[in-house]
Amino acid sequence: MITLTINGLDVSVEKGTTLLEAATFLGFPIPTLCHKEGLSPYGACRLCVVEIGKGPKAKLVSSCTYPAEDGLKVRTASTRVIRARRMILELLLASCPQSKTIQDLASAHGIRRQRFKQEYEDCILCGLCVRMCQEQMMAKAIGFRGRGANRSIGTPFDIKSDVCRLCGGCMYICPACQLRCTYTEPEKAICGGCANLTPPCIEKDSFEDMMCYMNPCVACEIKRD
Repeated sequence: MITLTINGLDVSVEKGTTLLEAATFLGFPIPTLCHKEGLSPYGACRLCVVEIGKGPKAKLVSSCTYPAEDGLKVRTASTRVIRARRMILELLLASCPQSKTIQDLASAHGIRRQRFKQEYEDCILCGLCVRMCQEQMMAKAIGFRGRGANRSIGTPFDIKSDVCRLCGGCMYICPACQLRCTYTEPEKAICGGCANLTPPCIEKDSFEDMMCYMNPCVACEIKRD
């Protein structure tokens, strides 16, 4: 067994357990986008970042791919973590501004205005469709192509796949396919109406190591009532 500390609490987990699994076991919510139960971890979106270590050596790692280590100190909602997640969400919104999944995550993190230019690239290269097709549908009909800015997802050579069964699994799991009607103006790009989240304490600088992680936030529930 491996013993580590998450948000000041000691936890023992089996070897091979990821930080995301360990934190979830303790009830600490960590937002994810490219991670789904039943699919192999990929670490593409970096939304599940947590802070490990202390002082100048502290760093951010993706919790879905980072294995638990003996004596590791982990913080799932520090100021640095929250800021990183917000930046990632704003960049994702620029690529896929009409995604219901991304919009709800942005609302949950207090993002009310999009600062970056909307590119409408739609695909965020999370790899969910590729892993769904390969690991659950056992087809391998689609995959990644190219590198860097030319990286994309599709069939080899853009030729219709002979092994695709038209099951729709790739569309079902794709966050870009879960669209919501919204405005194109940056001031109105994030609806947040369905999520209805207005965290009152997320900006408090006094909580450097541990900001609000409760889901739902008790203060938010009281405020709504």
